[in-house]
Amino acid sequence: MGTLDLERLPQHVAIIMDGNGRWAGQRGLVRDAGHRRGKDAVRAVVEESRRLGIKYLSLYAFSTENWYRPREEVTALMGLLRRYLSSELKKLMKHQIRVVPIGNVRRLPPVVRQLLRQTVHATRNNTGMTVVLALSYSAREEIARAARSIARQVRDGKLAPENVTPELVSEHLDTAGIPDPDFLIRTGGEMRVSNFLLWQLAYTEIFVTSTLWPDFRERELLHALGVYQERQRRFGRTPAQAERERLSAAY
Repeated sequence: MGTLDLERLPQHVAIIMDGNGRWAGQRGLVRDAGHRRGKDAVRAVVEESRRLGIKYLSLYAFSTENWYRPREEVTALMGLLRRYLSSELKKLMKHQIRVVPIGNVRRLPPVVRQLLRQTVHATRNNTGMTVVLALSYSAREEIARAARSIARQVRDGKLAPENVTPELVSEHLDTAGIPDPDFLIRTGGEMRVSNFLLWQLAYTEIFVTSTLWPDFRERELLHALGVYQERQRRFGRTPAQAERERLSAAY
């Protein structure tokens, strides 16, 4: 695989960060050790993405289903999130990184919610890159919330049913104003999207690696991006049509 073409990088990369527990188990460690090591992978991938010029990076940090894990593990994960938000703010400001949370963040512990609010407020005007943190997130719940909001507008006579378009639905999702991911990376080898950005992934290129998240670093990210650049994104068109459109956009 050759050198990356920096002009053809995805605008938005989404990552399902899977494998922390398995990484720890393979080494005879408690699961918390895998999550701690996974935090280092987050830092490495965020910094490398910023260096490359990727504009949006979405990280599936904690799903609504994760609340059902053992209490000790959930507590440890919340502690890691709290420490990440506390320790990374200076770097986020230095690298002009904006943080946008999605999901039902009201379920997070009060101290985590407070730190998250502070981080969002402090970084709101940063323009270098946007990091979308999916926290207490469920794509099905997100779509249901959007449907309820639209239904209320129809009920109140503010919106005609025939004006409910895919674009309108997108405007009511947690990711409103953020382009859909061009590329999804899933670590850990599992072949599923796990209730992550179900609406937004409609035409996203998907890459699955057996590398567990704690071992995912700059080299693995560059390899995945190289695979992305070998793909032809057709959006239902023929290969010839897609190539003509790509060349037309390039010039």
